[in-house]
Amino acid sequence: MTEPLVAILDDEPQIRAVLSEALTEAGFRTMTFGRASEFEASLKRCVPDVCLVDLGLPDRDGLLLVHRLALDSGAAIIIISGRAQVQDRVMGLELGADDYIIKPFEPAEIVARVRARLRKGRPVAERTTQVARFDGWTALFDSYTLLSDTGEQVSFSNAEGQVLRLFLERPRRLISRTQMQEALGGAAGESFDRAMDVRISRLRTKLGEDPKNPALIKTIYGAGYIFLGDVHWE
Repeated sequence: MTEPLVAILDDEPQIRAVLSEALTEAGFRTMTFGRASEFEASLKRCVPDVCLVDLGLPDRDGLLLVHRLALDSGAAIIIISGRAQVQDRVMGLELGADDYIIKPFEPAEIVARVRARLRKGRPVAERTTQVARFDGWTALFDSYTLLSDTGEQVSFSNAEGQVLRLFLERPRRLISRTQMQEALGGAAGESFDRAMDVRISRLRTKLGEDPKNPALIKTIYGAGYIFLGDVHWE
C-alpha cells in the first residue's frame, strides 16, 4: 500500500527540512515547496493526502490558498503559522482548514496531527456511497456539493463534508463531543471544540438554517448534537 503523501508549504527552508525529515521517519512520503505557485503547479500532477500550509507565503495569501484547497482538492489541510491571534485561527478554520498549529512547534506534534487528520478522513462507517438525500437537499460527496430541490448549488469543504457525513450516517441520534472527536480524529480540547463549532455553523448557513432555531442540526447543550433530517443514501 502506498504511504500517505504530505505536502509541506513554507517559505523557510529549515522548517521544510525538519518537517520532511520527521514525517519521512514516521513513514510518510513528502514533497516540499517554498512558494504557492510551485505547489499549485504540482496539484496538476498529484493531490497530497495532507497539506501543511504556512500563511506567510512570499507570492500568495496563505488564507486564500487554504480556501481554494478546501473547495477543490479534498486534501486535509493543517495550517502552520506564527500568527497566534484568535481571529487568525478562526478565519483559517472558517475558510476550510482542518487544524491550526502555532509556531514554534515540536515536529512530533506535527506528525501526530497528520496521523489524526488521516484517521479523520476515513469513513465513519463502511459506506462507499457518495450521494445522500435529506429534507430538500442532495449531498454529493465526490464533488463536495450540496444541491437543493430548487436548483441552488452550494460547495462545501473537505472538513465540512466530514462533519456532514457524520451527521447523515447517524440521523436522529445524539452525537456527543467525545464521539465526534473519536470519529473525526484530532486532539480533544478547546481547539477541537472550536473547530467543530465553526464547521457546524458553516453547514447550518449553507443549509439555510435559522441560527437561532435550526431545524436540522440541533444543539443539545451539555450533550452534543442531533441531526433531525430523514436521510436516504443512493
